[in-house]
Amino acid sequence: MTNRERVVVTGIGVYSPVGNSPAEMWANLVEGVSGVGPITRFDASEYETQFAAEVKDFDAEGLLGRKEHRRMDRYAQLGVAAAMQAAESAGLPGESVDPNRVGVLLATGMGAIETIESGMETLTEQGPRRIGPFFMTMMLGNMASGLAAMRLNAKGPNMATVSACASSAHAIGEAARWIRDDMADVVYAGGCEAPVSRLSVAGFNAMQALSRRNDDPQAASRPFEKDRDGFVLAEGGAMLVLERESHAARRGAPILGVIAGYGTTDDANHIVQPAPEGEGAARAMSLALADAGLQPGDIDYVNAHGTSTQLNEKFETAALKRALGERAYSVPISSTKSMTGHLLGAAGAIEAVIAMKAIEHQTAPPTINYHTPDPECDLDYVPNVARQTPITHVMSNSMGFGGHNVSLVMSRWGA
Repeated sequence: MTNRERVVVTGIGVYSPVGNSPAEMWANLVEGVSGVGPITRFDASEYETQFAAEVKDFDAEGLLGRKEHRRMDRYAQLGVAAAMQAAESAGLPGESVDPNRVGVLLATGMGAIETIESGMETLTEQGPRRIGPFFMTMMLGNMASGLAAMRLNAKGPNMATVSACASSAHAIGEAARWIRDDMADVVYAGGCEAPVSRLSVAGFNAMQALSRRNDDPQAASRPFEKDRDGFVLAEGGAMLVLERESHAARRGAPILGVIAGYGTTDDANHIVQPAPEGEGAARAMSLALADAGLQPGDIDYVNAHGTSTQLNEKFETAALKRALGERAYSVPISSTKSMTGHLLGAAGAIEAVIAMKAIEHQTAPPTINYHTPDPECDLDYVPNVARQTPITHVMSNSMGFGGHNVSLVMSRWGA
């Protein structure tokens, strides 16, 4: 990476449980606002978990058109809308940009679960002839990426990465490689997810992964805290515009930061449990540092994966110590999932946007709901209150079922 032209971020877009723009989301995060509340997507009264972090006031018809929005699953609606917002902030598409050199890499972990549910319901209750003509295209996990390309006239490389909760972090890292390898000049990279469905909640409850704090949903996501009892399911979409630095300079694009490093590994250990002592995640962090040409002491803030589950935080803490050494004990670390909930395949993208905002505002957002320290999680998790601090380099970590690990390093432009 250090011998190649830098990959910069020139646009960001977000639809999240705590805000429908990067500015609104950031303002709520630094104030410690939770986006968690009772489930409205379906009647959850008989479910063990009755709350989630949903996107509020999302006008899919107004943003995407009356006909078009009805032909998209909600996950794709959120992803395409985030891509449109990111494009506007980056001043794209523009006349000076070759559409054949513009790519899209829009990830998802679960894809069109609502469409699959409703399709199966129609099949069993009304028969096969009642399945609609758009069912197959709506249910595809790559369709958000394809639809975003159609909206933005992006005719370059296009695909969707699927690696559970590491999906959109993979998308950003691989998109940066596309630019470094001269496959594209601009890539829209991010993720989208709409998993607040009956089947998802029932399935995650069956594996005892979700918090059951129905009496106090906003306090349910409590990463690194001793009494954490599971994650909070969340939906949303987030997109970054990645661009070759010289290309961005030629068109006078705003430069928000740099994708400086990318590391990815697999635990090869267990379908859901992290490798002992976070060995695989630590290797991803070390690879990202090496790719960025940085040392552990250069990292000024870590946006942790921090899902609010017992094993994740224990092993992520161990991984940070392995990868960062003594720096792990002094660097500010927080999990913004304490406020956004866990966006699964879109988590890495929304947290990359948060990293950009942390650099812009020189502020580490808090980990809210942190009251009782866990002896096995003994680092600085920026408890409950945002902290102003000098930030040049941010590490953002993502991990997914199947053992997938991704670490991204994002830096201030000009550093």
